Amino acid sequence: MASDRLRELKEKVLRTIPREIRVKNIDFEGPLLVIYVENPQELAESGDIVKKLAKDLRKRILIRPDPKSLKPPEEAKEIIRQIVPEDAQITSFFFDEENGEVIIEAEKPGVVIGKQGATLREIMKAVGWSPKVMRTPPIKSKTVDNIRQYLLGVKDERKEILRRIGERIHRGTLYEEKWVRVTFLGGSREVGRSCYLLQTPESKILVDCGVNVSNIQHSPYLYVPEVQPLDSIDAVVITHAHLDHCGLVPILYKYGYKGPIYLTPPTRDLMVLLQLDFIEVTSREGTVTPYESSYIREALKHTITLDYGVVTDISPDVRLTFYNAGHILGSAIAHFHIGEGLYNIAFTGDFKFERTRLFDRAETNFPRLEALIMEATYGGSNDLQPTRREAEEKLIAIINDTLKKGGKVLIPTFAVGRSQEVMIALEEAIRNKKLEEVTVYLDGMIYEATAIHTAYPEYLNASLRDLIFHHGINPFISESFVKVDSPSKRQEVIDDPSPSIILATSGMLNGGPVMEYFRRLAEDERNTLVFVGYQAEGTLGRRVQKGWREIPFPSNGKREVVNVNMRVETVDGFSGHSDRKQLINYIRALSFKPEKVITVHGDENKCVELASSIYKTYRIETRAPHNLETVRFV
Repeated sequence: MASDRLRELKEKVLRTIPREIRVKNIDFEGPLLVIYVENPQELAESGDIVKKLAKDLRKRILIRPDPKSLKPPEEAKEIIRQIVPEDAQITSFFFDEENGEVIIEAEKPGVVIGKQGATLREIMKAVGWSPKVMRTPPIKSKTVDNIRQYLLGVKDERKEILRRIGERIHRGTLYEEKWVRVTFLGGSREVGRSCYLLQTPESKILVDCGVNVSNIQHSPYLYVPEVQPLDSIDAVVITHAHLDHCGLVPILYKYGYKGPIYLTPPTRDLMVLLQLDFIEVTSREGTVTPYESSYIREALKHTITLDYGVVTDISPDVRLTFYNAGHILGSAIAHFHIGEGLYNIAFTGDFKFERTRLFDRAETNFPRLEALIMEATYGGSNDLQPTRREAEEKLIAIINDTLKKGGKVLIPTFAVGRSQEVMIALEEAIRNKKLEEVTVYLDGMIYEATAIHTAYPEYLNASLRDLIFHHGINPFISESFVKVDSPSKRQEVIDDPSPSIILATSGMLNGGPVMEYFRRLAEDERNTLVFVGYQAEGTLGRRVQKGWREIPFPSNGKREVVNVNMRVETVDGFSGHSDRKQLINYIRALSFKPEKVITVHGDENKCVELASSIYKTYRIETRAPHNLETVRFV
């Protein structure tokens, strides 16, 4: 059926495109209909033909140059350097043969683009490659570079994967009966192992596949009949890169899944970074890792990235659109349009309904919405957070008190999100003399995660972009920040008697470099431990937060007890999660009031309390399902 559909689409394309445009091939590649042409620059100058095609065919159209029409990369580089003025300050090229694109990184991207895109068109005519211009990131990311090179190296295999995915998406529908249901496989009445199965008679979509951060042996219920065999799943959709939402994606490929993963570009890069660190840390701590790095690469090979607002077919009867969730870089609310107007359902993932230092608040404007599956991390009746300004003032006051005593401030943070929020607050406080000049050490993956943030400035809010690009102040590269990149450097930081601030992963004291700092600094009452993020039940962080003062630590095959004499503080307000008030206000702000609201991703009492409050406030049907429960929506 897919071949019949492709033949029909080819005929329509050839009837629409002017004869002078030399079409070499038309094929499905994932959700895209790709048109290979010998002279793509002429098609680019033919007005809105591509837009008209996309509208008429109701497909995402991508124009690619015929590979034979492309100049060799080295020759293309020289031609581009001759065309683009020197003051653009081009720093690097990356030739993406899979897409026929040349990514040009420059200090002044506007100069590369030219007036109304004139320089880009000239480049395309001269070299054949489709130019994509990016601002040179101030911090080079090894992860971004490695992912680009890896995907380039497997481009032929990816092309075959995408062709197979495209055939499956466009296979046509079989059943007249219409229904929509969701099975909750993890993350219901708990925080961790988020995983949900969205089903119709035609499709199976897995939304998130996370690890339980407090007990990695507790995985989602992937063995239930609804999910098996794994290759019966049409697509995996990842809302964001935190491990409790994506940590077990590679295990799907270990046990037979062969389909696509849909996610935003920053989520892809951060996901790979965090998964590699996850298996490294678990292996170092003597825990059996659930998968090997080869399965991370296999998952990466199947990724399909989507920007916010792009509507994409992912199965015969389901279209996906990502919207900003405001939680971490690239985090998305996944909106599914099912059938021809049959039903619309959105999964918030983790979201923040408040503008932060990094991101705009979560999106509320959807074309239609009948059901919402939302997080309830802070959905309890007493879960009210201070404003971000109050949180920052409290943090600065705690730090100043500690530094005056000659102590060190240890802040356990997640590498992605909280670290960057705290970094920006500290940089501004030091710059404005609210905090004395002090070294801020960054240990774990924080520095590399920050580099990935600088690679995607378009995902940051306008104020931060303006500060960086128009005022020349980039809080991510302050001289106050020092990278800790070795055990010996970590030892130096601990032994140095000077006061300092240490940001280290992981955020819940459940592994990573923060454990060595905590073990060595806990007994000195001059030091302070500051929690700035959620501490899940069962983690060491939650125990210390509750007041545990004697902590057993393994040491040389024995167990030593560390006495916690250091000051322990919690600064709410830095969280990337919405508090109770924001969660309830989010429902009010939605452009369409849903008929059903399902609460997940929270302790049992929080999920139940939030569901109850939403029902009482808006008279909307609500539920707080258990794991393994199935809810039918149509």
